[in-house]
Amino acid sequence: MNQSGGVFKISPFFQETICYFGQKEVFEEASESIKRLRGVEVNAKQIERVCHHYGEVLEKELEQSIASGVPAFNEIDKEDVHYAMMDGSMILTREEKWKEIKLGRLFPAKSNVQISQGHGIITESHYVAHLGGHEEFLEKFDHYVSCLPNPVFIADGARWIWNWVEAFHPKAIQILDFYHAKEHLCQYAMLYFKEEIMAKQWIDDQTKLLLDDQVNEVISHIADLPDTNNKKEKQARDNLINYYSENSKRMQYKTFQESELLIGSGAIEAAHRTIIQHRLKLSGQRWTMKGAQQLVNLRMAHKSNQWNHVKDLTKNAA
Repeated sequence: MNQSGGVFKISPFFQETICYFGQKEVFEEASESIKRLRGVEVNAKQIERVCHHYGEVLEKELEQSIASGVPAFNEIDKEDVHYAMMDGSMILTREEKWKEIKLGRLFPAKSNVQISQGHGIITESHYVAHLGGHEEFLEKFDHYVSCLPNPVFIADGARWIWNWVEAFHPKAIQILDFYHAKEHLCQYAMLYFKEEIMAKQWIDDQTKLLLDDQVNEVISHIADLPDTNNKKEKQARDNLINYYSENSKRMQYKTFQESELLIGSGAIEAAHRTIIQHRLKLSGQRWTMKGAQQLVNLRMAHKSNQWNHVKDLTKNAA
């Protein structure tokens, strides 16, 4: 398979097929799938080259869109509420060993469909990812967020996230992921209380208060616990009080739920599994920084329901 001027001398349809299987499976397995389903032999290295080529095309397109200021979305309903979630996970790279890839997920509230009590599916999402610093990620993410009239940010307590939201989207609703907030509470209780039953009862009591917009009351309860003269416990207590104090306005969970808003960021955690981990964190995988970004660009196009754009790219390259 030859390449000339960035264009592969194979049919557009087969280029698209290679990209599809290559972003979905490890390249060796993609080779087997293509042979079985299409009856054509293409080796793993060829699949890798084609995938990286089109992943790079997608990266350059995004860079050009950001530079030109062209809106990322068209025909957004001004009444629609959109969730904006961000989080990071680690992948193994050749240049810097373990490196964090940041992922953002955007979806309209109306696409969150409940299928049973406590269980739902999100029928429409758009993903943004960047392997590297948060400044570059936020530039990409804001290209999409800035088009949304009513964004609701749900995230953990990472300061770089909230500092950016405060600076660029100060009118947006901000929600600290409830499950992160409770996790911090549980970790402290297990450290402080000697008996598990006492820890669980205390956690239950404080959780009820958190869900009733009583975060300041919880902070008081933590501060009023008898001193144990344990330096590790004291540091954990101070950290928890500071964490809740800094995020108190983002912890009005009763108010948020009464407004029919989500209070958890499970959607972005699920996205990390499906977008990143299921393809880029398999046993033995070690990526170049550039190659990982290119492949995740293809995965995002697939999961964002924009595969037709990849199909158009292969046609235009023919």
